[in-house]
Amino acid sequence: MRRSLVLLMMAAAALLIVAPLASTAHAQDSAIQVVPASSISHPGDAGVRAHTNIINNIDPNFPAGNCCGATWETPASLACVYQLVKPISGCPIATSKTVPSGGVGAIALVDAYDNPNAVQDMNTYVNQWGLPAPTFSVVFANGQRPANDPGGWSEEEALDIEMAAAAAPKAKIFLVEAATNSFSDLYQAESVASNLVASNGGGFVSNSWSGGEYSGELNDEKTYFSTPKVIYFASTGDAGLNNIGVPAVFANVVAVGGTTILRSAGNYQSQSWWFGGGGGLSQFEPRPAYQNVIQGIVGSKRGIPDVSSDANPGTGPATFDADGGLNWFQVGGTSVSSPYMAGVISGAGNLGPNTKAGLTLLYKEYANPNQYKAYWTDITAGGSSCKVGWDICTGVGVPLTFKGK
Repeated sequence: MRRSLVLLMMAAAALLIVAPLASTAHAQDSAIQVVPASSISHPGDAGVRAHTNIINNIDPNFPAGNCCGATWETPASLACVYQLVKPISGCPIATSKTVPSGGVGAIALVDAYDNPNAVQDMNTYVNQWGLPAPTFSVVFANGQRPANDPGGWSEEEALDIEMAAAAAPKAKIFLVEAATNSFSDLYQAESVASNLVASNGGGFVSNSWSGGEYSGELNDEKTYFSTPKVIYFASTGDAGLNNIGVPAVFANVVAVGGTTILRSAGNYQSQSWWFGGGGGLSQFEPRPAYQNVIQGIVGSKRGIPDVSSDANPGTGPATFDADGGLNWFQVGGTSVSSPYMAGVISGAGNLGPNTKAGLTLLYKEYANPNQYKAYWTDITAGGSSCKVGWDICTGVGVPLTFKGK
């Protein structure tokens, strides 16, 4: 299927946003940001069904399906920016070549519906960037292959597995497909993913999907997000501040927000909060003990995000998706940041006993000025709510090396 036809189909079912993004020196001025139908929430969805957090950045002047645009981040350029490898001056996308080569335990990516080309997507991606071939499997949560959702959840799945491999190619990577995007099916898949990770020595479960908060969420958190030897991650969403949801708000989940990578003449300069990245205070989740250090900011409620990484579609990574005719394209949204951060923690080589232990360590580091400066980069640009230290824009900030993770 031709890329132009795919875009017409997506435009008919999605919200098109013209995105000049003049403040992001990295982004193409002519690009159009396309929000797939799978990423649009609807009234009545809270507690019933979830949505993806993907946004496509389409440059009509760039040949469709080709790899890769000059502004598309790669595993090597991202690793350079976050100093997961020995950085080179400016971390230019074109000349950053060193990729991460580690990863421990298992990483499970929980998604809805089926990507029939997931193995092809993964193989194409790692071969393109010279990553070690990962151990990769697709698991149907209820034992049957789900329906396909090309250009939506299928694209989400391609992005998720590739971002995990970009930071931790040596981890065992599982794509766990729920039958539908209903919470009941996704939570079943969460249980399957948790047991897979635990039985493979421990590791990480990433959830790039989200949905509105609901009154029974605390019980569901205890039921589905509490497996020992598993650290859970979730995207904070793409609707900006004070528009957050589950599972990112759960105290037993590392909430991952989004940033914009700022470049000048191709060279990395800094990062700012991406205005779509979700952040705020939970309606129902009380402040966990590990956030007592920021009690003066969050009060009695759980505050998110905890950490952040690149998510702006205009500064997003190159992604390969053979399903629906997309092939190579640039994608963003906090669906980028959750699996990537799970990969970063796996790449650091440390398997924790559970999420709360990991988050307790994170906020202890935050409370120690020397450790905080050595392990994390505070992000203060991007909006009036972006302050020195923890804030609802980017949490404690973005990773700086594998150390302390």
